[in-house]
Amino acid sequence: MKSFMAKKEEVKRDWYVVDATGQTLGRLASKISPILTGKNKPTYTPHVDTGDYVILLNAEKVKMTGKKADEKLFRWHTGYMGGLKERTYGEMLEKQPRKLLERTIKGMLPKSKLGKQMGKKLKVYAGNEHPHEAQNPTKIEL
Repeated sequence: MKSFMAKKEEVKRDWYVVDATGQTLGRLASKISPILTGKNKPTYTPHVDTGDYVILLNAEKVKMTGKKADEKLFRWHTGYMGGLKERTYGEMLEKQPRKLLERTIKGMLPKSKLGKQMGKKLKVYAGNEHPHEAQNPTKIEL
């Protein structure tokens, strides 16, 4: 019996729409990352990007449990001396909900060229509208 190895030319990619309203941030991210990597398909191959596209709507309506919104910090460095910036997760959810969700989900993907390619298939929108109607996305409940 031969092992199956997917080829990047033969991979069929689907489009999914996920509504983030009322979902917990980390649990939502841990359910979306296997879809982006392709681990939810029987044709999963570790060295080939077999994942699907995910459109995430209502990013500003995601919730966090406990005191994470007030105590957990979102840090980045500008590249200049003393350029360490930080905001709480609550502030990020108010000001840049798309960036918060993208960074959380992409943090669960592989740290390689393949992982960067998988991360490009994630489309996050703060509202309920998206410009991907032509792809006929399927709505899924997570």
